[in-house]
Amino acid sequence: MHIDTLTPQHWEAYELIDSGGFEKLERFGEYITARPEPQAVWDKSLAESDWRKKAHAIFENKNITDEMRDKGNWNILKKMPDKWQMHYRYKDNLLKFKASLTSFKHVGVFPEQAANWDFIMDSTKAISTKTNIKVPKVLNLFAYTGIASLAARSAGAEVTHVDALKQLVTWANENREMSGLKDIRWIVEDAVKFVKREVRRGSIYQGIILDPPAYGRGANGEKWVLEEGINELVKLVAQLLDREQHFLVMNLYSKGLSAIIGANLIHNAFGKKDNLHIGELYLEDSFEKKLPLGVFCRFVSV
Repeated sequence: MHIDTLTPQHWEAYELIDSGGFEKLERFGEYITARPEPQAVWDKSLAESDWRKKAHAIFENKNITDEMRDKGNWNILKKMPDKWQMHYRYKDNLLKFKASLTSFKHVGVFPEQAANWDFIMDSTKAISTKTNIKVPKVLNLFAYTGIASLAARSAGAEVTHVDALKQLVTWANENREMSGLKDIRWIVEDAVKFVKREVRRGSIYQGIILDPPAYGRGANGEKWVLEEGINELVKLVAQLLDREQHFLVMNLYSKGLSAIIGANLIHNAFGKKDNLHIGELYLEDSFEKKLPLGVFCRFVSV
């Protein structure tokens, strides 16, 4: 088994400027933010004063409990809008989406995932051009603001987008409109409940994107803990994936889960996959420090 590293290659609107001191300094379009990053255990390359000179906004967190560790406030240092547009271009696909400062330190986009967006677009187009399935069906679970959904839709897929929080699905729909795309199926529901119902229906998808958080709660109080729920979920998802023409992308963000654990989950649910590609996603700052940002597991069969 080979464990690889993977980083985006086609960003124009994003840059990791510096990292260290448990923080990261990033450019999202025209605006620069500083926010916590528990993986950045090394020293910053730039002085603290340089960070403050560059940053439009700095995320400040005074919470110490696990469930509130990402909640805080943005200290706005320079004038900037509440929301702004970003874009991502890959081959003939142009995705447009909204960035916005949230109380949970996020801005609506996980930049390291661009490496997976490329894979989703390439895999979708390969299925539609090399097989008799002209419109692949793609399921995006824990779909957040939906940029992976846009990637699949822009490549010609019929997309079902599932997230438990209505406000995130609304955000994703705004991103669809910005990108000039049509007809994404929006589902506001707990992902596990939706998958169980799809299994009972006998539904089949050619592509599945599985992007669960380390922990979270659904709209009706459903509790999700990655380590507790991921094994059952992967086994359920295996029943939905087309046996012949398919692709799967799974991300694991918990620091306690490794690429090898992801491979074991895949092999247990799908059988031995010789084409399984596993490893760590990372972003490289302008000082060549590599910031790890989760585990990826993916495969494609066309």
